[in-house]
Amino acid sequence: MEQIKILGFAGSLRSGSYNRGLIRAAVELAPPGTTVEMFELGDIPLYNQDIQDQGDSPAVAAFKTAIAAADALLVATPEYNHCIPGVLKNALDWASRPRATSPLRDKPVAILGATPGPGATARAQANLREAFVFVGAVVMPLPEVLVASATQHFDADGNLTDPEIRASIVELVEALARWTVRLSSDRAA
Repeated sequence: MEQIKILGFAGSLRSGSYNRGLIRAAVELAPPGTTVEMFELGDIPLYNQDIQDQGDSPAVAAFKTAIAAADALLVATPEYNHCIPGVLKNALDWASRPRATSPLRDKPVAILGATPGPGATARAQANLREAFVFVGAVVMPLPEVLVASATQHFDADGNLTDPEIRASIVELVEALARWTVRLSSDRAA
């Protein structure tokens, strides 16, 4: 693989979201040979089987197309009540259907997250990992990026300012690129 294309998205709609800031940092810091493109989830409607039976909305079709075109996914999740937020779960519900043609199947994934609280999104990341495993994605086990006390690491616009966390994001994206190549080689063998 000459160029690794990673699709990044965050489970938050807030413009100053710390998790959107993590994805923006990944876009900015992507190492040579790797690109990270950001996808916004805000236009994806609430999942409804009746709507799906009529065909995907343009926003859902665009999301599925972006996932299919990417070599890997980078997903940033906040933690809401010890779980992933509804907007993220909703997007995954759409992308996972129909199961036989889901662009999530066998897709390499890395997870990260930030929260103002002390829990550093550990529970949400575990919950998201479980959701991805169920739909057949291949979640990278390590490294992990869990950011607690996010207000200390981001500016007022949600941009990541902490140099150590920025270095951790570079490490995560590099590891995801290697993971993607490894999985691609395993499938080809």
